[in-house]
Amino acid sequence: MEFKNILIEQGEGVGILKINRSNVMNALNLETLREMSVGIKKLEDNREVKVIVITGAGEKAFVAGADIAAMKEMSLDDADEFSDQGHHVMSTIESCTKPVIAAVNGFALGGGTELALACDFVYASDNAKFGLPEVKLGIFPGFGGTQRLPRMIGFALARELIFTGRMITAKEACEYGFVNKVVAPDQLMNEVMKVAKEIAANGMLAVGFAKHAINVGGGREFEKGLELERENFFSCFKTEDRIEGMTAFLEKKKPNFKGK
Repeated sequence: MEFKNILIEQGEGVGILKINRSNVMNALNLETLREMSVGIKKLEDNREVKVIVITGAGEKAFVAGADIAAMKEMSLDDADEFSDQGHHVMSTIESCTKPVIAAVNGFALGGGTELALACDFVYASDNAKFGLPEVKLGIFPGFGGTQRLPRMIGFALARELIFTGRMITAKEACEYGFVNKVVAPDQLMNEVMKVAKEIAANGMLAVGFAKHAINVGGGREFEKGLELERENFFSCFKTEDRIEGMTAFLEKKKPNFKGK
């Protein structure tokens, strides 16, 4: 598939998916969502890529929301397909076996906030802004925002943000527990790449099992979550990486994980 709306880069174990529609502040339309689904799977299937980073082109926006001009002309069937594709992208990110980090480099509104919510964690520049302003357009979040945001920051605060459509700063998002770290704009990708490489140096099968245990187990009753953790922990013992990691530790050397 030839990409028109995203760019994919890779190196040093990190794959970067960049939404490349800076002329419309990286707004999401149906074509972009389809490309993102394909791009994420392409990076997931690439054995050289261990960690995925999602960011936006330019200096103003991560994703400033959905393409309102396109949405205004949608039929009911179009709207259904648009929401379905948005949910598919977010689920693809969430279920990806590799960690996915959001590098929020500006406005992350509507679908941009929902995209960040679907990632494993978020680093943001100090000029970033978050919000779910859909109610100001006569709709409400349709890419998973009503489900992910309350589970992350609590139901009362999520209701307030969604019902008001209020925009918040990166600092506020960090205080709410939505953003992990806020840095200067010119340091954002350096900091993201630093943590991505730190993760990539670990046993990636184990990281993938841990992600599965957290994401899937978190939606289950506590005892069921513990059982899933136990199953994934046991799966690690079937891997060559487990032998490599433990042997390297005992021999005081750097492990050479192969993802097997």
